[in-house]
Amino acid sequence: MKASSIRELSESELQSRISEVKKNLFNLKFQKASGQLDNPMKIKNLKKDIARIETVARELKLGIKISKINKKFEKAAEAKQTKKIKAAKEKSEKEKAEVRETAEVKEARQNIRRKKTK
Repeated sequence: MKASSIRELSESELQSRISEVKKNLFNLKFQKASGQLDNPMKIKNLKKDIARIETVARELKLGIKISKINKKFEKAAEAKQTKKIKAAKEKSEKEKAEVRETAEVKEARQNIRRKKTK
């Protein structure tokens, strides 16, 4: 269950969803104890779903707007991206300089060989 789909639910729907998921979790734990559980990852996923739902419910109670938080993350991601771009440009410039140097070295070696053969 994604947080974006959870945020679309009302507070009463969130509470009913929490109780529903907790019942499912209890049933899975019971199956695990009796050795009938097929996929133990289901327990982990349900616990995460409960945490997501409770987080969104708490955000609603506190009146937190996710758009504000997303803007902070977007700014941080943008800054990180610009750093990556700058680093890539510097790396490409260094590589170009190395290529120039190697070309100059090859040319110098060829000149030395030409002088030796003369």
